[in-house]
Amino acid sequence: MIFEPSMKIYAKNKRAFFDYDIFDKYEAGIVLTGPEVKAVKAGMASLKEGFIKYIDGELWLWNASIQRYRHASYPDSYDPSRSRKLLVHKRELRDIARKLEQARLTAIPLKLFEVRNLIKLEFAVGKGRKKHDKQRRIKEREEVRRLHEEKKRLGIV
Repeated sequence: MIFEPSMKIYAKNKRAFFDYDIFDKYEAGIVLTGPEVKAVKAGMASLKEGFIKYIDGELWLWNASIQRYRHASYPDSYDPSRSRKLLVHKRELRDIARKLEQARLTAIPLKLFEVRNLIKLEFAVGKGRKKHDKQRRIKEREEVRRLHEEKKRLGIV
């Protein structure tokens, strides 16, 4: 993904980089209703619990929450975490499907953003980390932080 000046980021999945080893990133369009687009632009979207499934030759975003837009007339049965279809090129779809069929690889949503008045989703194919891997990363990060503070205290940096 190339950053454009007109790009606005509406939702990020910050835990994705902690919980998964990210291999490849992709960009996809997302099928939304009009009020859902307004809700996303109002900052009422969350990718925290979201994941992506490959079903019958299509990619679907599951469990990502887009809250009800308060000025829209919805049916009473509106589901904020309904599954939403993702739009990708056929070539990319075949590549993603091949990767998702491999053992323990999954697709994770990373960002929900707008480019040229279109809502897009950046997602990645990655492998889930084990608990001990996460703990080791926390220890390494704290050690680097401690060393940096020590250098700063001694005036080395």
